[in-house]
Parts: sequence; structure tokens; C-alpha cells
Amino acid sequence: MAGHGYTKTDPAVERWNTMREAVYKHFRFNSRTARQSILGMIVFPLSIFALSYNQDMRWDWTGKRKSESLARVAAAPEESD
Repeated sequence: MAGHGYTKTDPAVERWNTMREAVYKHFRFNSRTARQSILGMIVFPLSIFALSYNQDMRWDWTGKRKSESLARVAAAPEESD
């Protein structure tokens, strides 16, 4: 695509694009990439799952008014004597 119009090609951009497209050819697992992979594929999804599992069925937004509690099971009102 480059070189057929009025736009000037920037060699630095072309070099960066070539490097970006060929990164899979030179990729190797080392301690840094292994840690990033474990965090991205195991720890982060597990934390999202734990958070959503903890909060599931806890809140009810349907038909609530300003002064009503969003909790499905509202806390019992304190009895004062």
C-alpha cells in the first residue's frame, strides 16, 4: 500500500510495522512472559469469577426507588427500646 500516493513513507514507521508483524517468529517464554501469561490467563479471570460469584444474587435493581435498599435481603431494622 505504501509508496503509491502523495504520502511520504516514514522508514521508522515501516520498520516498526515490520517488527510488529513478525513478533511471533522471535517470541520465547522467559520468566517475564511466563508471569504475564499466568496473570493474564489464570489469575485475572479467577479474580473476576470470584468477585462475580461473591456478588451474584446479592443486588436487585428492578423497581427500586431512591430510599429503598438494593440488597435482595435487606438488613433487619434495629429495634430500639
